[in-house]
Amino acid sequence: MSGFFNEMPDGYRETIQKGRSWLRATRSAFVYGCGNRKENIARLEKELCTADAIVIGAGAGLSASAGLTYSGERFERYFFDFMEKFGIRDMYAGGFYPFPDEETLWAWWARHIYYNRYVRPPKPVYVDMLSLVRGKDYFVITTNVDHQFQRAGFDKRRLFYTQGDYGLFQSVGPYLRKTYDNEGWVMQAMAAQGFVRDGAGVFRVPEDRAIAMRIPSGMIPRCPDDGGRVTMNLRADEGFVEDDGWRAASAAYAVFLKKNEGRHVLFWEMGVGGNTPMIIKYPFWAMTAENPGAVYACLNLHEAACPALIEDRSICIDGDMGSVLAELATRLIR
Repeated sequence: MSGFFNEMPDGYRETIQKGRSWLRATRSAFVYGCGNRKENIARLEKELCTADAIVIGAGAGLSASAGLTYSGERFERYFFDFMEKFGIRDMYAGGFYPFPDEETLWAWWARHIYYNRYVRPPKPVYVDMLSLVRGKDYFVITTNVDHQFQRAGFDKRRLFYTQGDYGLFQSVGPYLRKTYDNEGWVMQAMAAQGFVRDGAGVFRVPEDRAIAMRIPSGMIPRCPDDGGRVTMNLRADEGFVEDDGWRAASAAYAVFLKKNEGRHVLFWEMGVGGNTPMIIKYPFWAMTAENPGAVYACLNLHEAACPALIEDRSICIDGDMGSVLAELATRLIR
């Protein structure tokens, strides 16, 4: 099987290299686009209706717009005990905290996974987006690991989660390059901490707030193949497991891009910040620049910009993604 995948295209690395090469060869100032918000939303609406293909690139800002925030009231509601005992202030920081034992570590991760992977977001951002591309030739590449595209109903054959999936574990050992579904374990670990299901089947903090910060030792997750330790399937270092599903999605991304070379393609970037611009932002700029028929759109809060070189084929909208998507959905459905 490994030989088969070695022969497949790798859209992840191919496009990253394309973006890097383009940046090295290009000297272009960065601008905030032209036109006002109303004009740019109208332009984006037109592109959504007329493009031959749509490539969606999504970052963490999209899930934040959907209400899957890592700090503030949402964090305090579900992690108040970790905040009080360890001084942790947000979910991101908690993922790196040196907890005193595995029982506490995995109690944390059960909550972290559940409230970002196995619940629907508070706002219909992903559902609105699906309404804009349903029936069109689209593909999604995302650095998000919360699986919300698929939960909203996007075709899983058109999705590429480059940085992993909260719903998967991987073995710590270097030889088992496999991932393992964790949904069953997560549900058991949430119940073991004292969370209770509401009428919709969603785990909530009980009224007396009596929840445990540790899971039983026998519930610590283990690799089903060798009984060894597991970790999250999240890209943090060279130990990240790119399993068969990941490689198939990377190949599908490459095939989609190849099929649409030279066509009227909308490269639509949303919520991509400065942490991983080489995965989506830079390749989108490069592929727009090399294809005269392509259009680049950037929807982001305070970070909507483009190279001056492609300004005439760029749409930059600075604002809350949820509000813009809802407006577009209303305009296109009417």
